Amino acid sequence: MDRLRVGLVGGGPWARTVHAPVLAAHSGTELAAVWTRRPEVASELAAEFGARAHTDLDVLLDSVDAVAFAVPPQAQARLALVAAAAGKHLICEKPLAATVEEARALAEAVERTGVHSSMVLTMRYAPAVRDWLAEMPNEPAGADTVAFARWISGSLLGGPYCRSRWRIEEGALSDLGPHVIDLLDAALGPVVEVPWARHEEPDLWRFGLLHAGGAQSTVTLSMRVPVDPSEIEFTVLGGAGRHRLAGRGADAPSCYAALLDELVAAVDGSGPPPALGVARGLRLQELVAAVRAAADQAL
Repeated sequence: MDRLRVGLVGGGPWARTVHAPVLAAHSGTELAAVWTRRPEVASELAAEFGARAHTDLDVLLDSVDAVAFAVPPQAQARLALVAAAAGKHLICEKPLAATVEEARALAEAVERTGVHSSMVLTMRYAPAVRDWLAEMPNEPAGADTVAFARWISGSLLGGPYCRSRWRIEEGALSDLGPHVIDLLDAALGPVVEVPWARHEEPDLWRFGLLHAGGAQSTVTLSMRVPVDPSEIEFTVLGGAGRHRLAGRGADAPSCYAALLDELVAAVDGSGPPPALGVARGLRLQELVAAVRAAADQAL
């Protein structure tokens, strides 16, 4: 088939450094259109990458096959519902929405319309991460296995994302939590309970997860610790073996390109539906909400 025509909604740092350049360079996609709430930003971004800027989202939808979102979760759920209703495939950021109810509505719309969807869970597309997950037993890890994950960052103290309002308001749990919970869930088996959680300053989250086979994992997250680069580590110990993963596994653009490989294959019929679609985004939204609820109960 011809290249998948993708419209980009959003024009912030992540849209400029990941979405736009990779969509424009990928052999299976064309960055066809850009829409942002500020027309001058859309025009600048479109000119840089050879796309067309639109001031009307409906006009953009008429000109593309898929839509990539690089907007806050409060806007993403609402706009993605419109795109799904128009029959457009979706590339969605995490968290999927501002609330579990909004995320569920979007997941139901995607299932109803039959469009394909991909969540930008970049770590899952890194070769080193895929190799690490392949080391794990096929069955959910048992009660003789424990895991520890930490992602400590200073990204809200400075850098391109420190002025992102939704990140400032919601902090590390909403931004980093979906990545970490997703990876632990994939490594040890489905998360079935959040037994405990604590939230302290500076934006420090600590919580425990119970997995289907009885394994337990412990997570520490912060985006307000003065470290650069970020400290990222996952360790599994016990009956499932000894497995350690340090770092992101690969840079975000190369991971995003692998996501596009999967989505393009699904759309043209040469591959299965993306494994990490909005249904996965909904489940992660539910688990993040469960962590918040556990932390509130601990106050």
